[in-house]
Amino acid sequence: MAPPDSSIVRRKKEKKKRPVLGIPTGIVLLARPEGWRISVLTMDGGMHCGRLDVPIDTDPHDARAAAAVMVSELARDFHDTDVEVTWEPPQEPWSWTAQVTLATGDDTPSPAAGG
Repeated sequence: MAPPDSSIVRRKKEKKKRPVLGIPTGIVLLARPEGWRISVLTMDGGMHCGRLDVPIDTDPHDARAAAAVMVSELARDFHDTDVEVTWEPPQEPWSWTAQVTLATGDDTPSPAAGG
């Protein structure tokens, strides 16, 4: 039997790029028996789903606040932009949706206003 051929070159495995998170446009938050589930809708038509990192017994108001903070931080980290989250009245007692819009920055005085 011949010795193994040491001249065989292996290809380097290419690292797969992490998918880019699109700019968030909406949030769906669900209270499930196993925990809080979140889906983030993006401007490019994508959707990213996962678990919200809060305890199962978290008050819905606090869970919505945590979801808003998470999406705001994602927008800042991935797109260097600020967003505003506006929660809609719930249709079901275990489900909430929110609209995510780019922050307007109206609180900064414009040069034309003498500021």
